[in-house]
Amino acid sequence: MKRIIIVTGTPCVGKTSVSKKLAVKLDAVHVNLAELVKREKLYSDIDKERNSIIADLDKVSQRIKEVIQEAKGDVIIDGHYAVHVVDPETVDFVFVLRKDPRRLKVLMERRGYSGKKLWENLEAEILDVCLLEAIDVCGKDKVCEIDTTDMSIDEVVDEVLKVINGERKCSVGIVDWLGKLEREGVLEDFLKNLP
Repeated sequence: MKRIIIVTGTPCVGKTSVSKKLAVKLDAVHVNLAELVKREKLYSDIDKERNSIIADLDKVSQRIKEVIQEAKGDVIIDGHYAVHVVDPETVDFVFVLRKDPRRLKVLMERRGYSGKKLWENLEAEILDVCLLEAIDVCGKDKVCEIDTTDMSIDEVVDEVLKVINGERKCSVGIVDWLGKLEREGVLEDFLKNLP
């Protein structure tokens, strides 16, 4: 039976690396939404301020529907807006990858994120945006949150496989970045930079 697996989260949490390895292990089709949108020109505009393209969600949804229909086996879709382009009725699992905002900031800066784009993405991580969207769209029962902060890509893939194989229960609410940053006295440093 074909399974539809979404891997989501803010930039730099490891979505694509995890999805590629998972696809190999499951012999699944892997769709990286960012690459698909660029390659097939499924965007409506370019945001010059953030230096990013704006995906046309209707076109992306239609294309994802086709990919799922054509696939012989499992399909893994990775992207921070993946829950918005896949029919939630068809989704089996949504893995929301999380990472401590301080580590995430370093990774994002290494990848060239700066200014508004950097702080909007950090804000999304701190405020659980991808997690809340996944729960809202697909329902809590399908969503599994994984804190990748101290994990290698292989360890994250192993956790995902345990959930898929029924060896570990899916759970949400495992991180509280707001509380953690506040307890450690660095929340103000983040809040003053948020848009």
